Amino acid sequence: MRIATYNVEWFNTLFDDRNQLIVDDGWSGRQDVTRQQQIEALGIVFTALDADAVMIIEAPDQNSRRSTEAALENFAAAFGLRARKALVGFANDTQQEIALLYDPDALQVRHDPIGDETGKKGHQDAPRFDGVFRIDLDIDATEDLVTFSKPPLEVAATTASGTRLRLIGAHLKSKAPYGARGRDAIMRQSIANRRKQLAQAIWLRQRIDTHLTAGESLVVLGDLNDGPGLDEYEHLFGRSSVEIVMGEGDFALVDPNAQRAFQNRRGALPTSSRFYLPHEKRFIQALLDYVMISRDLAAKRPAWRIWHPFDDPECWKLPELRQALLTASDHFPVSLDIDI
Repeated sequence: MRIATYNVEWFNTLFDDRNQLIVDDGWSGRQDVTRQQQIEALGIVFTALDADAVMIIEAPDQNSRRSTEAALENFAAAFGLRARKALVGFANDTQQEIALLYDPDALQVRHDPIGDETGKKGHQDAPRFDGVFRIDLDIDATEDLVTFSKPPLEVAATTASGTRLRLIGAHLKSKAPYGARGRDAIMRQSIANRRKQLAQAIWLRQRIDTHLTAGESLVVLGDLNDGPGLDEYEHLFGRSSVEIVMGEGDFALVDPNAQRAFQNRRGALPTSSRFYLPHEKRFIQALLDYVMISRDLAAKRPAWRIWHPFDDPECWKLPELRQALLTASDHFPVSLDIDI
């Protein structure tokens, strides 16, 4: 079975209010890429990926007029994908949902949120992901109230062979200091954003511990928008949100790409995204996307793969796929092949 995560930049702009693809020469949300070009590129990438389940980050919008599930299923039908059914959890107001596109012949799934519902006052012990989390991050005896702008998608899944597992799709909030002007304002906003992201990581880690304590097989996947050494504010808090989510000791999750980044912060590292910096006139790469698994699943000798157009030999040697990966999104898929 192949389980993957893929952040598709502004997938939402490719659909109209009837959840149909807009195949024309109008601009997509990607720089200098038309909707037709991005749609065709995504068709090539998803076809090559041929996954049983893809956790899509920045999936099309879910609201009173639009349906994430209908849009993704129309996309899958347009390209004849095996993964042709979609599942969405708690909707958000960012036009970037978290959704699972899956093959119904390979596994059965349902949205299965865990934790207590909260009011505005929140709760300290892993409340439901659409609720409020109370935590004091700066030891000032005052608890912060934290919410997810994109609540993680919790999935109860059963494979065709009868294996039960939990999937959690996550997209933690960006630390970019949007709207801040001046060095001091940028620093304050950056630190505040990192504090919120770390709180979200602690919240997610509490849920992970619940599942692992219960002996459940678990896959945590998505865009954590963070990694060891990614910015200069990490030293203020001691560790990245990725390290918090991964955990330590007997309940540590396994992801060899993340582990390489922890162990070798100065050498060549795996990367899953590529962004253009206009002010520097160059591209920057980072490891932002992960597929983390519980130790019982890791014992089954799974294989991870980052579908990087330049670093993965199979992607590099296929010019059509290589170009499609560059056109489709600023992130690349990360997949896990495992016998379950």
